[in-house]
Amino acid sequence: MKRAITIITIALILTLAIPVATHGAKSTSLSFTNIPLLRPDGNSEPELSIGPDGTIVYVALSWTQFFTNTWKGGFGQVPVFQGAIDANLANNVGGGGDADVDIGSTGALHASTLIFFFNPQTRITQLGVSAITCPNADTSNNFSHCTGQIIDTTQSDRQWVTSDGPHVYISYHDSGSSTTIHVQRSDDDGFTFQHVTDPITGQGGVTSNSTFDNDQGKLVADSFTHNVYTIWAGGAGGLQKAKTANFNNIYVTASSDMGKTWTPHLVFSGTVNVALNNVFPALAVDPLSGTLYAGWSNAHQVFISKSTDQGQTWTSPLAVNASPATTAVFPWIAARGSTVDYVYYGTNASSKDDTTAVWNVYMAQSIDSGSHFTQSTVTVHPNHVGVVCTNGTGCSSGTRNLLDLFQDAIDPVNGLAAIIYTDDTLTTQSNGSPLPQVTVAFQTA
Repeated sequence: MKRAITIITIALILTLAIPVATHGAKSTSLSFTNIPLLRPDGNSEPELSIGPDGTIVYVALSWTQFFTNTWKGGFGQVPVFQGAIDANLANNVGGGGDADVDIGSTGALHASTLIFFFNPQTRITQLGVSAITCPNADTSNNFSHCTGQIIDTTQSDRQWVTSDGPHVYISYHDSGSSTTIHVQRSDDDGFTFQHVTDPITGQGGVTSNSTFDNDQGKLVADSFTHNVYTIWAGGAGGLQKAKTANFNNIYVTASSDMGKTWTPHLVFSGTVNVALNNVFPALAVDPLSGTLYAGWSNAHQVFISKSTDQGQTWTSPLAVNASPATTAVFPWIAARGSTVDYVYYGTNASSKDDTTAVWNVYMAQSIDSGSHFTQSTVTVHPNHVGVVCTNGTGCSSGTRNLLDLFQDAIDPVNGLAAIIYTDDTLTTQSNGSPLPQVTVAFQTA
């Protein structure tokens, strides 16, 4: 049932430019146009993808309905609402638990959402993974030109989708048993899928550290090398198994044969029980060179490390955020050429658990392939006040309104950043509690 909401009167389009130089980088004044996408059902945990022609598709999880809302538009345009992309998957199935979206080089839209369905044999609600393909990114006519299917029904979680030409990959957690990472591949642009090898299994000590002890980040297909990569934060198996979720190792595993075999690489190993999964580790690949960028947060700083040899070796981590974003979480990275755009939620409070913390969206930009960064504020006003919890379903009410991630991407046509984030200060529900909404921010020239 939809709840009544109170919409605060706000300007639809807002601009801001507050640069903060970091790491000796030359100060560059970046400005952004912010466009709130207000919906009566609210939205959170938004994601976006930009196609080769500049078409942008946005998805976000409906706050009060179990579906994934979708918008479409060009760079700088007010996105047009398209409806719920996973509303018609099957009878008695709800979507919107998690979502990811990709517009491939073929122009097709690929989406994957976490779906909920009732198993009549076990009489429990199970989680599954959907695969949705829309030719030419067509989201019109209530997605009637899209093909939707359920590719796994065995207690799955946090799925990601990526593509390299007609090859589409979807990864997801096995949340019901070992939390290993499963990968499925399509060779016909997302219409049929088959299981490939799991990245974590059969990897010796990496398997030991990561089975029941990992938090899976983005799966990335590289159009330059045609490799596939996935990133995760892993624990210390002999010490943490089934005890904590404070994962202190960052791994990237690579496949050069479309998921048949995987080779893991340790990016960084931190202090045991100092969690680097706040929430997901981030991974991006430059489509023009194949350079990889890995990012993570220790709940105070966001770090970045680079690999120019397909993940085999990594640079020493560089702390990116700076005052006033002295505490930063939810990292996400986009890269193209020499430009690296790193976004995160930041506050000047000393802890993400400070009940008085005032949060904003920040973007640190590098124009020298990740060697130096300049930080700018994206938001015109705070997008959240209070605790930002990174413990998933273990979070207290009101501390997880931003859910677990937000995203940015670089437009291949103009080279500028598009960002979609959550703001829980714009609207309220009938009981007075926040109703989160998503906002799109476009970098201006």
